[in-house]
Amino acid sequence: MTSASSDRLVVLTGADGRLGSRLAFRVAAAGGRQRLLVSGEGTAPRLPDGAPLPEAEVVAVPSDVDSRVLTSAFAGAYAVFLVPGRDRPGRVGKHRAAIDAAVLAGVRHVVYVSSVGAGPDAISSAARDDWLTEEYLRGTDLRWTMLRIAMFHRTLTLAVYDESYGSTRSTVLRAPAGEGRVASVSHDDVADVATAVLLDEDPRRHAGRTYHVTGPEALSLDEVAVVLSSAAGRAIRYAPQTVDQAHALFYRSTAGEVEDWISQCQAIEAGVLATVSPDVRHLAGREARSLEAWLDDYPTEWAHLRLPSVR
Repeated sequence: MTSASSDRLVVLTGADGRLGSRLAFRVAAAGGRQRLLVSGEGTAPRLPDGAPLPEAEVVAVPSDVDSRVLTSAFAGAYAVFLVPGRDRPGRVGKHRAAIDAAVLAGVRHVVYVSSVGAGPDAISSAARDDWLTEEYLRGTDLRWTMLRIAMFHRTLTLAVYDESYGSTRSTVLRAPAGEGRVASVSHDDVADVATAVLLDEDPRRHAGRTYHVTGPEALSLDEVAVVLSSAAGRAIRYAPQTVDQAHALFYRSTAGEVEDWISQCQAIEAGVLATVSPDVRHLAGREARSLEAWLDDYPTEWAHLRLPSVR
């Protein structure tokens, strides 16, 4: 297991999320000092008995936080784990504010959670925003490491719907992804990679490096539906959507959420998320978890697929 230096404080943004909380437990297990930043609505991860994580300070920050508040939150930190914001527009501005705060606070190293396919002309809206953030970070004197991640396994389970046509009922995985393939990844794999980077005794080893964090196989969504069917014990089929159909299905979501989802699916169709990377194996010392293994390990994460009505 990776061990942490007692004189290094790491700050984890998004510590109340699925990724941040998993990373917090790993840093705690390694004996690391950490400051957990949580949103005003979230709660920091705690031990099974309800006790706080050892050597962990919790700081609540509002969603509209500015550089001044973050500079105080980052004070004394050696490294910052920066997760991207969810809301668009304005996401890149918040990322830049966090990077400015890291500079002002004297942080040495920023580990940023980016997207596979990040680039100025990326198909995915999130990947375009991530590229702008990466470029801004590269323009500072900070050491940086980019973790470009693929779609999470769990995201695929959230695209499954129960549909009824008269007396006919079916369960369908719907996405505007055509016949593309995706090397989806587990939150645990990303957390293990981040732990290896943040707690490395030689932090320069990862400075200026971009890692691609993917699952061990690239599945078509037809194959994803087969895997989900086996786990859930019910027939699930994949039904490709048009962009217009996807917009109609997500009419209750914000425009930014819909754009992120649809454009990520379009990136799958274009083959952007089909490449399998060895970086999880190299950094975590084990193979990445397949979708099938993740489903077996985390039944509560996809319990909605077993219910009579998925949506």
